[in-house]
Amino acid sequence: MEDFSLLDPRFTDPVAAAEYLESLRWPDGVVCAKCGESEREPYLLKGKSLKGRRVWKCRACRKQFTVMVGTIFESSHVPLNKWLAAFYLLCSSKKGMSAHQLHRMLGVTYKTAWFMFHRIREAMKEPAFAGKLAGVVEADETYIGGKRKNKHGKETRGRPPQKDGLKTKAPVLSLVERGGKVRSQRVANVTAKELGRVIEEKVDPNARLMTDELRSYERIGSMLADHRSISHGRGEYAVGEVHVNTVEGYFSILKRGINGVYHHVSRTHLHRYLHEFDFRYNNRDLSDSARTVRALAQAEGKRLRYAEAG
Repeated sequence: MEDFSLLDPRFTDPVAAAEYLESLRWPDGVVCAKCGESEREPYLLKGKSLKGRRVWKCRACRKQFTVMVGTIFESSHVPLNKWLAAFYLLCSSKKGMSAHQLHRMLGVTYKTAWFMFHRIREAMKEPAFAGKLAGVVEADETYIGGKRKNKHGKETRGRPPQKDGLKTKAPVLSLVERGGKVRSQRVANVTAKELGRVIEEKVDPNARLMTDELRSYERIGSMLADHRSISHGRGEYAVGEVHVNTVEGYFSILKRGINGVYHHVSRTHLHRYLHEFDFRYNNRDLSDSARTVRALAQAEGKRLRYAEAG
């Protein structure tokens, strides 16, 4: 696979960007995005009014469509070349990229850049039918959130300053298959019931679970083939194969990105940021260009309307 460059025509020309997306979405010939007809291949419309756009018409249903229909790009007024550039920048930035940086680089408003990145994070979301984690799986929890003094709104207005604590942060559970993928999810709390629900959903029953000494994991371990824990309180960090160093390494990337790049992540959108960091970790062995192509391949069939993102 060729390496991308921001000077490529597909990043500077909307028509070249549309042609490239068509080659990815319909490698065996154009398929109607409205009715799915493929035997009688749609034809490309021509005319001065279509300058700068590639509009197709289906021979079966007689409807017009573009490569954007049925994807996260649908109904967007942002040129496709800027969308491709945004995908590449987010996929190649190891710790993420702020919407302010994107709005400066692409010449779009901050509001537009913010929404574009949320749509891309939606594309990065792991498919619902993804297989369960197997083998040796590490589980650990962390807390995401800012300081209480930086919070605004009704819950803090007129109240005396309070100490920072876990109540001001959102708990996140991450599960890492050694040598494999990570699954991260915001959880309501770190009780055995809540953590067990997520682990049962995402981990194969024949897996071997490695955790720290959190008591909530004691009951959960009985659900799996084996469960071992390491005691950080006693100064233990690795006893043979028993450790959670892999998942803690993932947390170091996540925390550096959120604290150093995004600075603030609301509870409302935390799950989308987790999609982003999980996607880059799960595709860490790919080049930046291959990672971008994989994210683009997941853009079909997903929509994120502004009401859902705001």
